[in-house]
Amino acid sequence: MSRFIKDFFYNKKEVSEFTTKEKLAFTTLIKWCFYSVILGVILGFVGTFATKAYTFVTDLRLANPWLVYFLPLAGILIVFLYKLFRQEENTGSNLIIQSVQSGEKIPFRVIPVIFSGMLLTHLCGGSCGRGSANFQIGGSFGNTIGRIFRLDEKDKHVLIMAGMGSCYAVVFGAPAASSIFAMEVISVGVMHYAAIVPCFLSAIIARGVSKYMGITATTFSVGDVPSLNFLSGGKAVLLGIIFAAVSMLYIVAFETFSKLFKVVLKNPYLIMAAGGAVVALLTLVLQTNEYLGTGISQIPDIMFVSAPWYVFLLKILFTSVSLGAGFKGGEIAPAMFVGASLGSFIAPMFGLPIPLVVACGIAAVFCGVTNSPITAIVFSIELFGAGQIYYCMICVSVSYLISEYFSIYKTQKIMYSKYSTTFINRKSHHIDN
Repeated sequence: MSRFIKDFFYNKKEVSEFTTKEKLAFTTLIKWCFYSVILGVILGFVGTFATKAYTFVTDLRLANPWLVYFLPLAGILIVFLYKLFRQEENTGSNLIIQSVQSGEKIPFRVIPVIFSGMLLTHLCGGSCGRGSANFQIGGSFGNTIGRIFRLDEKDKHVLIMAGMGSCYAVVFGAPAASSIFAMEVISVGVMHYAAIVPCFLSAIIARGVSKYMGITATTFSVGDVPSLNFLSGGKAVLLGIIFAAVSMLYIVAFETFSKLFKVVLKNPYLIMAAGGAVVALLTLVLQTNEYLGTGISQIPDIMFVSAPWYVFLLKILFTSVSLGAGFKGGEIAPAMFVGASLGSFIAPMFGLPIPLVVACGIAAVFCGVTNSPITAIVFSIELFGAGQIYYCMICVSVSYLISEYFSIYKTQKIMYSKYSTTFINRKSHHIDN
């Protein structure tokens, strides 16, 4: 031991290298703490404003169900706004992912147009989420701050990821999962750990600001969880397979309607008007508003009473038409409701508590559509607590494996094979590939 100490402290080269690396580490820490505070505070307020605006228009739509019949007009207005702001080619979350991968520019004008599109969609009942909008808003702010401080491209990419996670942390009140998601979703199989400090700190700060401003976290209780044994573990594996299949169905349905609208109508104004009309007509025929919006607020209603078999299928239909036509907001929240309603329906068949299978369904379908298993597991803990973690781990891991390379994000890259340790560096699978 004494010889090791003597060799280390008298080896000037090693001491110099150690000192240099530590200086770089502390300099980097100070740098990211500085930018994390700025980004977290700004996006905490921005995310809070966006969340309250979303809540306001949603409450307005719920109080006035007839607003769904104006969805075609809202779609036309959204197309006009995107043309006005020269964002016709905006690909939503795919643009943000691509900006991290290849340096694709994110203009600041993305923020007002995606925010307006999201509000118009939810005001009139489009079956969309709001995660994509928050991803774009957060990523755009991160990119803008990087430009203001004249950071290099690599540091701007880190701030884009931090912005994505921060704004998303406000939506669900889940900063841990949100920050991990921003690092994990870009390239499957490779985590961008260089962004870990700004992603974690800015997300926690943003969530703290939103909590101070009155935004409550989305949480659920699963109650008592049965002990995990060979039989219940086998059931969890089967559940994971089912959730994976439905996550692939969700993606295929969305892309099918997207292609169908473009082939049949071509004109974006007609596509949005037709998509809005279909959603309004379905709502009129079914005589229910249950399938409009994100669906997250309805999860408590199916936590303890088994949902009918058709609920998850109709949600897929409504969401596929809405997103396929081009309405704005996001894909993840509706997918979570699909997983929740499917889990609620099949739980009695497996002899497992409904809340437990709902939790597994949300996490597993989330993983199946995003290829983000670590995020899905952490997300399940923040949403449901740690009691169900082993069941969710099984369902999520199986869903990740079985869902092949499907993804709701066309620009997502699969760096390593799901079936071996082989480096493949390929795009995610889509029906138009």
